[in-house]
Amino acid sequence: MATFLGIDVGTSSVKAVLVDENQRLIAEGSAPIEVLRPRPMWSEQNPDDWWNAAQKAVGHVREIAATGFLQLQSIGLSGQQHSATLLDGQGSVLRPAILWNDGRCERECAELLERVPDFFARASNTTMPGFTAPKLLWVARHEPEIFAKIAKVLLPKDYLRYRLSGHYVSDMSDSAGTLWLDIGRRAWDDVLLQGGGMKRSQMPDLVEGSEVSTHLSAEVAALWGLTGRKIPIAGGGGDNASSAVGIGAVGAGDGFLSLGTSGVLFVSADRLVSLPERTLHGFCHALPQRWHGMVVALSAASALSWLGALTGHGNDVVGLIEKAKTFASEPARREAAPVFLPYLTGERTPHNDPNATAKFDGLRAEHDVGALAYAVLEGVAFALADGLDVLRAANAAPASCMLVGGGSRSAYWNGLLADVLGLSLDLPEGAEIGAAFGAARLGMVAAGAGTVEAICRKPAIRARFEPHQDDAALFNERRARYIDMYPSAAGQAPGRLG
Repeated sequence: MATFLGIDVGTSSVKAVLVDENQRLIAEGSAPIEVLRPRPMWSEQNPDDWWNAAQKAVGHVREIAATGFLQLQSIGLSGQQHSATLLDGQGSVLRPAILWNDGRCERECAELLERVPDFFARASNTTMPGFTAPKLLWVARHEPEIFAKIAKVLLPKDYLRYRLSGHYVSDMSDSAGTLWLDIGRRAWDDVLLQGGGMKRSQMPDLVEGSEVSTHLSAEVAALWGLTGRKIPIAGGGGDNASSAVGIGAVGAGDGFLSLGTSGVLFVSADRLVSLPERTLHGFCHALPQRWHGMVVALSAASALSWLGALTGHGNDVVGLIEKAKTFASEPARREAAPVFLPYLTGERTPHNDPNATAKFDGLRAEHDVGALAYAVLEGVAFALADGLDVLRAANAAPASCMLVGGGSRSAYWNGLLADVLGLSLDLPEGAEIGAAFGAARLGMVAAGAGTVEAICRKPAIRARFEPHQDDAALFNERRARYIDMYPSAAGQAPGRLG
């Protein structure tokens, strides 16, 4: 029996999965990681924590499936994007990694646009505090003694690769989120690097996500009991691209809608997708000659959790959704429901406004928790509809779309999303499929276990949610109110796109 290992470096944990040649899950393990917040808006992690958590997660897999692990044929890696890991010439970490959800470098985002006048054309994306390049400008300004020592900048999964192999390598999909990559040519751009005060020598080598990037070192192989043969490590991918591989969203027009802390609409493409002025993320996919477009609503399922905590319902998200469903079952009450702008942590697409605020419009004394819960579910759907409009403007709307993430467990919310988006949504069979599984698939392709088409197939569909036109007029009217709410909730971010 041949087996394949996928490891995903998330923000809250590292997860490892072991699958066989038929992609059956044999074992999985995870270990938590601490997020450090030394100052307001800062978010950091110690890279050594990723390594230690990966060792624990893989250790769990080895305990569960000792015999299967010895048949390991390849490793695939996935990880949180954008987070800046700074190494010196000896490969030592210079400071805690600055994460994707860190908000300190707003000033540097505006500065990058000034330094590189054709930034949009070169990067195919706009600047954001979450991306890698502005973080390095911040380090140069505030920690010049550290900046002077930087020999390599790695993303989280690529730091794990370095610890596994001793080599500095990244893949196209993850590197696309640095703002240093020419997305169309799938190569580092020297002008973008120079704009951020960086050099090509400080970048890792590049491979496709389904190619062999390097091999497990003899030291780690011995530690894991894998002696006498070379274990290839696939290039891997950023977490969203890896998740797409995991659900088979690899052909042009294949998409997914992820309902987690944030909401993500992702669509695979056979060409570069770009609309930076409306905050469309146009990145390389984790497979050769494929790209993807991605739009993000920063508050999705987290908005419902926020409401639960605020109203004394705690983590009873299921109960809140049931109250929303009951409330909305009476058409007259639904028409008079408040409208919610879900910008609890700012907004990404289409406004690129980290300082935008959330608000209810039309709130009255007769509204109960059910009314608020309905407004939150609908408001998140409207935010995702904004993103879908951006994808359509870029001629990259999904032809098919699967539902993933914790929020997708609610049939009522799935149906509401289909109605608001005017899009058929498919819920896949089986357990929630994550980035670690996609990483394992990339490892399978790299090891020659099958073609992309054979390995990256779509799962069976458990349920399909078709849009209904009965309520289209009502949703259009309520979404128009929602759109009109943003100007009064807009932040005053330097360089913000309106």
